[in-house]
Amino acid sequence: MKNLKLLQLLESVLGKGKSTSGNNIAFFSPFISHYKPKLEIDINTNHNGENPWHCWISEKKGRSIVSLFKQLNLSKEKFEQLARIIETSKYRNHDTATEKSVAIQLPDDYRPLWIKKLTPDYRNAIYYLESRGITIFDIIKYRIGYCENGEYSGKIIIPSYDGNGQLNYFVSRAFYKNDKQKHKNPKISKDIIGFELFINWAEPIILCEGSFDAISIKRNAIPLFGKIIQPALQKKIIQERVRNIYICLDADALKNALQIAERFMGEGLNVYFVELKNEDASELGFKKITNILADIDVLTFERLMQLKMGMIWA
Repeated sequence: MKNLKLLQLLESVLGKGKSTSGNNIAFFSPFISHYKPKLEIDINTNHNGENPWHCWISEKKGRSIVSLFKQLNLSKEKFEQLARIIETSKYRNHDTATEKSVAIQLPDDYRPLWIKKLTPDYRNAIYYLESRGITIFDIIKYRIGYCENGEYSGKIIIPSYDGNGQLNYFVSRAFYKNDKQKHKNPKISKDIIGFELFINWAEPIILCEGSFDAISIKRNAIPLFGKIIQPALQKKIIQERVRNIYICLDADALKNALQIAERFMGEGLNVYFVELKNEDASELGFKKITNILADIDVLTFERLMQLKMGMIWA
């Protein structure tokens, strides 16, 4: 039985894995560059808490994920996550069907874009991202990939990870203009915190609509994956006592943006309302949106009422 939580943890470190024989998953090796995934890991944890792994190119190997993580010099948090997962798999019986319904995985055909390929799809995916102002540094930071085959064929894949580095959502965007389905996202709840792994709750946060907006803003930006704020994010903002929050939604989401602003103003937060006109954050780009954010004053209740009345009379 595959341990899906362990697989999620491994993919947060090594990128998307590929099933091979039995319960083995193959990853691109972090020890040596190779065009094929040659690091194989058995994710079926045995009674001793072991998951044998072997890199068939560098010949590095071990009996446990702990030994692999030590080789990679990972953070203390990753070891703590691993310990919780291994203990769970050793001492508790899981309902596999339930776990599968809750867990989310990247598409089977996901391929990382930071590993260069000489295929038309790879070149077109890179060209599309460059046209959106996405750099190689963004690709690596957000682990952006793409699919050449399968149900997400011809689409960019942008994962979202929670505060523990676990995949909690992903979005896709077609990179061919003639693709009639521009977006295709997993059919799971959006009640998550987008890009939480990169958020510093002690600093001002910026709420925006989509992944490309958040990547363009770069600093402490949380995509809503839509126009409304989900309960999990709202609760987290209050719990973390965030003092300053910027609301940067598209012009066609004015009503939603004002509702969010009023809600947080009622909680005593300093709200900064970004009045976008004909362009969204991703179209403006990092420099322009940064200048806009720097020039905004805190939203007052008087200005909030003006905006609400203007919306009524428009």
